[in-house]
Amino acid sequence: MKAIVLKNTCKADELKVDQIKMPTLKKDSVLVKVNAFGINRSEIILRAYEADEDYIHLPIVPGIECVGTVVESSNDKFNMDDKVIALMGGMGRSFNGSYEEYAVIPMKNVFKIKDEILSRLDLEEIASIPETYFTAYGSLFESLKLNNADTLLIRGGSSATGLTAMNLAKALGCTVISTTRNKSRVSQLLSLGADYVLVDDGNISDKVLDIYPEGVDKILELVGPSTMNDSMKCLCNGGICCITGILGDEEIIKEFNPIKDIPNGKFLSSFFSNYPSQEIIDDIFDFILKYKIKTKISKVFDSLEDMADAHMLMESNNAEGKIIVKLEEFK
Repeated sequence: MKAIVLKNTCKADELKVDQIKMPTLKKDSVLVKVNAFGINRSEIILRAYEADEDYIHLPIVPGIECVGTVVESSNDKFNMDDKVIALMGGMGRSFNGSYEEYAVIPMKNVFKIKDEILSRLDLEEIASIPETYFTAYGSLFESLKLNNADTLLIRGGSSATGLTAMNLAKALGCTVISTTRNKSRVSQLLSLGADYVLVDDGNISDKVLDIYPEGVDKILELVGPSTMNDSMKCLCNGGICCITGILGDEEIIKEFNPIKDIPNGKFLSSFFSNYPSQEIIDDIFDFILKYKIKTKISKVFDSLEDMADAHMLMESNNAEGKIIVKLEEFK
């Protein structure tokens, strides 16, 4: 079968299709025919430099999510031809992921797609949801405890997760301040529903406090540790900042003094998207249908041979939505 196999760190244009053996079913796992999958920032990081780390055992097939069809299951939890999504739990890092025609995935990371979803959303829409919506939904509702009276600052608002978070927050009725490092994205973010858009030069706290002198209620920090201290200055008393992303390419704060860096009466949280469940996945799809949310898709590629182009589009930061690779329609 066809697959993208990462043998070492490389540039996007070095990604090539290989022929590898069809995987065989393992205990507590599901053999899935991959119909489509989204491209994620973490896959860019893996290819560019993370694959050099000792905990990544090469060669590996990347890809942390997919939408697919069950071919075989190790028990009766799934039936042949069930339509499923799969994500996280080491997918594409600890074991082969979605950049292949067939994948063997641990059962705990595979979730059925309800018939109502299949009847109302097409394959591309479903493929744009799993990881990005799970991350945004979990950040907003589990970590930030978002409610409709909140003012939400989304730092990194033009990213796929940022756009998704804005979709969810505006559907709920929140006021949203979105940031972007690219001035050309301002009009787009306003047209998509942002109440305010700020151009982010690394220090936006003064701009936020000009709009809300007491600070904002909640912050979704997608740029990451590099701007966390500035974001914490934007919070009102009792406000929460959730660090979810690393768009700033810094994963660790080298010098962090929690007593000084977390202001009195303000709270710092995070969201780690490694533990999805069927209940949460169902809740996300129910929310999408209830509020008639339309996912933002940047581009759909139709072959593994397009993987280099898909990665280059992600790296360009010009995607303006989810990048999808569709291999085959549902049957």
